[in-house]
Amino acid sequence: MDGTPNITAGRGEAAFVPPPPHTEITLTVNGDLERLTIDNRATLLDVLRERLGRTGTKKGCDHGQCGACTVLLDGRRINSCLALAVAHDGAEIVTVEGLADGDRLHPLQAAFIERDAFQCGYCTPASCAPPSACSRRRRTAGRARRRPTFPTGPRSATPRSGSG
Repeated sequence: MDGTPNITAGRGEAAFVPPPPHTEITLTVNGDLERLTIDNRATLLDVLRERLGRTGTKKGCDHGQCGACTVLLDGRRINSCLALAVAHDGAEIVTVEGLADGDRLHPLQAAFIERDAFQCGYCTPASCAPPSACSRRRRTAGRARRRPTFPTGPRSATPRSGSG
C-alpha cells in the first residue's frame, strides 16, 4: 500500500490516504543543472538543504522574517522558506555558496572574513546572497524616484521647497 492508514476515519476503521503528489522539476543551482522529483509541498529551502546538500542557506524562523533562507532566484532576492519549489521549475538559483568564482570569494564574502563578521553564520545568506540584486536595485532606484507612484500621485515626484 502506498498510502498511510488513517485511524481517525471513524469507528476505528483505517482509511486509505494517498501519498502526496510529486512533480519532476529542473533547477539550475549555482550553475549546476539539477533534475529532481519532489513532493509538491516541499519548499525551495528544504529542496536546497535536504535534497541537494546546499546547507549554506539556513532554516531560521520558517516565516520569512529572519533572512537566513535568502537566495537569489532568477536574479531577485527571495525567502526560500516561503517559496514552493514546484512553482520555480526551470529557475536559476544562487545560494551563498554560489557567489564565489571558483576559489575566489565574492568581495562581500571576503569582507565578512576580513572583518570577522560571521559570528554564528545564520545571517550570512541574508547579508551575502543578495549583493547583485541590491546593486541592480540601486541602479534603477534613481529612475524610480523621478516618476510618481500610483498611491502618491504626481506631487511626490517634485521635491518641496521650504518648510511649508
